[in-house]
Amino acid sequence: MRVSTTQFQRQQVNAMLDQQSQLSRTELQLATGRRILTPADDPKGAAAALDLNHTVAVTKQYDANADFAVSRQSLEDSTLGAVTTLLQRARDLAIQSNNSTLSNRDRDAVAAEVRERLDELLGLANTRDANGEYLFSGYSTDTQPFAANSAGGFTYSGDQGQRFLQVGPSFQVAVGDSGFEVFTAIRNGNGLFQVQDGAGNTGSGVIAPVAVTDVSAWQSGNGPYVVDINAAGNYTVTDGGGAGAVVASGTYQSGAAISFDGIQVGITGAPAAGDSFTVSASTHQDVFTTLQNLVNALETDIVDDASRARFGNAVGRFLTDVDQAMDNIAGTRARVGARLNAIDSQRAVNQDMVLYAQENLSAVQDLDYVEAASRMQLQLVGLQAAQQAFVRVQGLTLFNFL
Repeated sequence: MRVSTTQFQRQQVNAMLDQQSQLSRTELQLATGRRILTPADDPKGAAAALDLNHTVAVTKQYDANADFAVSRQSLEDSTLGAVTTLLQRARDLAIQSNNSTLSNRDRDAVAAEVRERLDELLGLANTRDANGEYLFSGYSTDTQPFAANSAGGFTYSGDQGQRFLQVGPSFQVAVGDSGFEVFTAIRNGNGLFQVQDGAGNTGSGVIAPVAVTDVSAWQSGNGPYVVDINAAGNYTVTDGGGAGAVVASGTYQSGAAISFDGIQVGITGAPAAGDSFTVSASTHQDVFTTLQNLVNALETDIVDDASRARFGNAVGRFLTDVDQAMDNIAGTRARVGARLNAIDSQRAVNQDMVLYAQENLSAVQDLDYVEAASRMQLQLVGLQAAQQAFVRVQGLTLFNFL
């Protein structure tokens, strides 16, 4: 077969270009540290690398979500810690104010501090996070949750939603609690019953919080129950929801237990004939109203035994109401702590997942530097040999032998 000089030179050039291409690919592998430069190098390995890279990226996003969740949960916990401290201070002030040695002016001074505490509480309930979103508005994060209204009460403008973030492949965590659950949905009294002295009472009787002695018995009652004191110094308890049926009666003794329908209550002092006290089921009362009730009681002058008894009853109601509020806050903080612990556990799982994926990714796409360096050396030798051979042969023609 005849091989022309042009064809021979073309073959030699193509051989050198192929050697250069292989050498260039090896140099690029060494520069990047990757065995797979294009999917054509290893289609199966390239597909596996894509899946593993996706796993790493998604898991890192879970960690970013976890960081945000921890930030919000930590802010909520610190805010609720401040609320607890505030309510404890108000509780201490209420106890101090229920002292016969204090004057009306002294109680006015206490009322001024409680008012400041109430304003502070509103500020805490309207706390924003680093993104400017309200912490206790539920889904309505751009809406201020709490404000005083013209009727002297307090309005919640958020919703009862609870936002969640994905922090793991199959795990979502709440990143907050609605203000309704934290500050509004609080049972007053002892959580089951609340007590109230009659508005027209003229004696010095003060009613104590109710204690449940038989759950099944009180659940069968109707209520509200009314304790009346008559002129003979006796008491009768009527079930207001049961057509005024008398459920208990006896001789009144200060501090003695009055039991009926599975519940027990005590009255101290000297109630006057015609005085009454009501025991009714607990209702929801927001914590702002609880503090406002204390302010109202403190700002009402004490002028006689009857007004002192009304103040004592108001303080007693405040103490049971604020204890319920503090218990609700404590329960919320416990849930926040549980969520933070769960996030820490999920973070550990995420870290293990990223490590596992990166190890497998390294096995699939990372370059064996020893093998690549040896291969490059062989390719350099091959290229040099091809170049030298081409130089020697390209000048050979028949004319050299004539």
